Amino acid sequence: MSQARLVLPARLAPGDVALVRLLIQHPMETGYRQDMDGRLIPRNVITLVSCEFAGVEVFRAEPSPGLAANPLLEFPVRLSGSGEWRIRWVDDQGVAGELRQYTQVG
Repeated sequence: MSQARLVLPARLAPGDVALVRLLIQHPMETGYRQDMDGRLIPRNVITLVSCEFAGVEVFRAEPSPGLAANPLLEFPVRLSGSGEWRIRWVDDQGVAGELRQYTQVG
């Protein structure tokens, strides 16, 4: 299972627009590379990333196979108050990951 890290500004006030940085550890195999014996390595890329804050979806992406391994995603979010992040992702093999993190605003 892959892991993730969520990075936010150190200080947030209600109404601030925060640049959210999300790093997901994942190999992101495109299906075009070969192993040492010349066999194709099966495709395994993240197909969906969903981010909720305080129960509201604030970001959703369906990455393409061209996304690099261990992708870093950045997106802005206006935070009106404190809440919990719930970030989920799924790859081609059906393996899902989840990160939950509480953020204090104000």
